[in-house]
Amino acid sequence: MSEPAAFFEHWIRQNGISEVECLVPDANGVVRGKVLPAQKFLQTERDGSLRIPSSIYTLTVTGEYADVDPGTIALSDPDVVLRPDPRSICVAPGYKTPTAFVFADAYRTDGTPFEIAPRFVLQRILDLYEREGLRPLVAPELEFYLTQKNTDPDLPLEPPAGRSGRSETAPQPYGLEAITEYEDLIETIYEHAEAASLHLDTMIHESGTAQLEINFNHGEAVHVSDQVLVFKRIVRQVALRYGVYATFMAKPMENQPGSAMHLHISVSDRDSGENRFGAGTRDGASPLFRHFVGGLQTYLGEATPLFAPNVNSFRRMRPDFSAPINLHWGFDNRSCGLRVPISGPENRRIENRMPGADANPYLALAACLACGYLGIKEGLEPSAMVEGNAYDRPRTLPRTLSEALDRFAMCDPVIELLGEAFCASFQRIKAHELAQFEGVISSWERDHLLLKV
Repeated sequence: MSEPAAFFEHWIRQNGISEVECLVPDANGVVRGKVLPAQKFLQTERDGSLRIPSSIYTLTVTGEYADVDPGTIALSDPDVVLRPDPRSICVAPGYKTPTAFVFADAYRTDGTPFEIAPRFVLQRILDLYEREGLRPLVAPELEFYLTQKNTDPDLPLEPPAGRSGRSETAPQPYGLEAITEYEDLIETIYEHAEAASLHLDTMIHESGTAQLEINFNHGEAVHVSDQVLVFKRIVRQVALRYGVYATFMAKPMENQPGSAMHLHISVSDRDSGENRFGAGTRDGASPLFRHFVGGLQTYLGEATPLFAPNVNSFRRMRPDFSAPINLHWGFDNRSCGLRVPISGPENRRIENRMPGADANPYLALAACLACGYLGIKEGLEPSAMVEGNAYDRPRTLPRTLSEALDRFAMCDPVIELLGEAFCASFQRIKAHELAQFEGVISSWERDHLLLKV
């Protein structure tokens, strides 16, 4: 019996698991996969028979195939072999049948990795750091909204009633009374997160009505990305149990702030664990740290679709709602796209405030780390730090998904690191989604143009 198979068999027996959900994140971070009886899962692990159609990695957020004629999928779509990652298995809370989650990596039948799978794309970038003797550590801050149930997509979302029976009508940042309005729901989220072995830190009430934020403890990038997707599943399921929705849309409501996934990133020495961004320096800013930031400033604007992947993502990037519009950096300055939080040299990190909560965490991190890596390899220097309001500086980020895709297509250095096959597939997926959106007539058009023009 192989070592992974023996591990899974012991773990499943020890935890009394009856079913296993094999999770496969697609390009949009939508979790797809298979549900298997535990013994069937173990058998597929022993004989390597767990497979899935490779086309799931080309699915759009609307459920269509981006790069092939849907009528030919059944005839030409080759399988990929799924290899579950033993490091990712965890209890799936809230199920009547004892269930586990496990993430799986995709391989071609010849044993080579399937290069457009998001988990592999991120691992590909981490391998570059490994070869340099470096290891990135990441910690996301993920925002989301609770809303009333809404079964009609033409109607705007509304905040739900809390324990008082009333809905929030005004901003309540860090409001303790406001967050206790949803105390039972939040406690259930924490209970489920603990059962799933998620490494969570603090939850706060954010600026929006019924908007919450959860902080993750820092860790290895693929593992943390797995945890973000499991957390999203848990939050959505718990919210439904309490009769509300939870949404990770970047901008779910017109007059409320958007939801972000801020990424705190440091780079440590692979062997000693020392923080290479600040340790050993008097001011906590090593040359490697400066070059990393220089790479972010040079290339992140070209890689925008990887952290702002939807039309809705760009509705969040407005200065009046605490979302960045450029790539300036500053010390403890939240108007900058890149913020250096208060910390000692041994904990020096950069906070990338640009990704939305709707971003695929694997791809957002892959983009950020790829840009930083280019900065290190090319010795790029950042601009001077901004003091004061960075929103007064010119906008340098794309304003639309269309503009962002055009810029991404021209960024050869980032494309080379992420992989040409993945980038071509991602471009097709997003172009397909954009074409679908542009065919929709909005309520704004009906409201303002129907009887006036």
